[in-house]
Amino acid sequence: MNAAPFILTLNIDGLEIPVEVTRKRVKNLNLRVRSDGTVTLSIPLRTPHAYAQAFLDRKAAWIAERVRRSAEQEALKTPDGEAPGYIPLWGAPVQREAALGEHIGIDDLYRAEVTRVLPDVAARIEQIIGVHAARWSVRTMKTRWGSCTPKTGAIRINARLAAYPPECLEFVVAHELVHLLEPSHNARFHALLDEFYPENRRVSQLLKRPAAE
Repeated sequence: MNAAPFILTLNIDGLEIPVEVTRKRVKNLNLRVRSDGTVTLSIPLRTPHAYAQAFLDRKAAWIAERVRRSAEQEALKTPDGEAPGYIPLWGAPVQREAALGEHIGIDDLYRAEVTRVLPDVAARIEQIIGVHAARWSVRTMKTRWGSCTPKTGAIRINARLAAYPPECLEFVVAHELVHLLEPSHNARFHALLDEFYPENRRVSQLLKRPAAE
């Protein structure tokens, strides 16, 4: 009988990837990334947690790349599973081939787009709030639209915001900059965000829907 599965987590450049681990009557560790981007690992019954985690850490780059590819393929699918001729870019449908151009894939395109517009957006909102990030970076993240390390002033922005209307990028930039004033999501944080970006509640709802909508 197999033991109940448990979860181990990989954190790769701000991307948190949960891995479902199951002990089975197997001799080897069997790693799989499904088409939907979920990751599973089968291990022998007596394998310690630490050994399984070390195995995943060694495979981290491979796992992250497969998860990225899976997410990209899912983003391209319509409800019937077919790849559409258009992709969302800054909230509008654009012809896929024309949009991608020389870019390798959609994530590559989105990263380039956010990198292009972020300096102006960041500078404008930094002036409004009166704080400045020490460092900005653009990453493809699965579970967050942005993240901030208040102690260092480093802010990371999700490249996939390029699929949404420009105000979504503005909202995330404002959200992360407010964390430089208030690290937690307490009442003071929300009061500051309401003051500096009054549309935050409306815009945040856009990010809860698929970009293609």
